[in-house]
Amino acid sequence: MLSNNKRLAENKLMLLYIINKLDMPISNLQLTKLIMENNLMNYFYSQQFLNELCDDKLLSSQVIDNKTFYSITDAGKKTLAYLSDLILPVDKERIDNVINSSKKKIRNETRITADFIPESENKYIVRCCVHEDNFTLIELTLAVGSRNDAKIICDNWKTNAQNIYPEIIKLLISKR
Repeated sequence: MLSNNKRLAENKLMLLYIINKLDMPISNLQLTKLIMENNLMNYFYSQQFLNELCDDKLLSSQVIDNKTFYSITDAGKKTLAYLSDLILPVDKERIDNVINSSKKKIRNETRITADFIPESENKYIVRCCVHEDNFTLIELTLAVGSRNDAKIICDNWKTNAQNIYPEIIKLLISKR
């Protein structure tokens, strides 16, 4: 029983460690993907622990665009600083490696979003955004005539927003 409780505590600390190491809000989907792809812990436990950590005010959650994002709180940072030695060094090293290889991708996924919804058979509403910290740099809403066009716009935005955004600004501020 003691060993099982210790492992549960280690898993909660690992979640705090991951979110603290990322140093940015992470969506539930991104965090779950990171955990599952790297076999860090069981899916059901991870979801339970995230809820418990939020209930204990060690993590905060915020819903943005129907996605739940997690951030570590000051209390979570203090708890982690006090108890981080309970995380096995091999687990810390593995998490560090995973985060070092994933952080840029996660940051871009969090900052750059694009999705679409059908409004009718021949009308799709596309929404493209770039966020920086807690600030929206650009939010672009377009109506297009086909699902294929909507998908292409979303794909292009997700891969090229860092180039498209300055082009839009340049076009809008240039004299005509």
